[in-house]
Amino acid sequence: MARKWLRDGVLIAALTLGGFAGGFPAGGWAREAQQGQAGGTIAVAQLPPQAVSTLNLIAAGGPYPYEKDGVVFGNRERLLPPHRRGYYHEYTVPTPGARDRGARRIVCGGPLKRTANCFYSDDHYASFNRIIE
Repeated sequence: MARKWLRDGVLIAALTLGGFAGGFPAGGWAREAQQGQAGGTIAVAQLPPQAVSTLNLIAAGGPYPYEKDGVVFGNRERLLPPHRRGYYHEYTVPTPGARDRGARRIVCGGPLKRTANCFYSDDHYASFNRIIE
């Protein structure tokens, strides 16, 4: 409950600030989130090396360094295109120096081992960029 309130509070603050500062395009990212669109794109060559390694592990089917890698991603934030539950799976992108899994993730949609429909988040699901070859 607190997480939802915080998320909604951040959304309201962002929309308010964007409206006064003119920092967001018409409709802002809130409309994109409601429509289930990821923010932008990122080329594989622009990803950190750890993300490229994670993509290679996904394509190979593992083994993964973290127990939670490969679990179903619920898309509760509704930032990714809408699909039935079980369509998306999440994978950890190691963060050098982090004592835990860190905030970086790759989320892929469709069959396991497929990397053609993957998204990168470096802020623990607050935003996503579609990974392009």
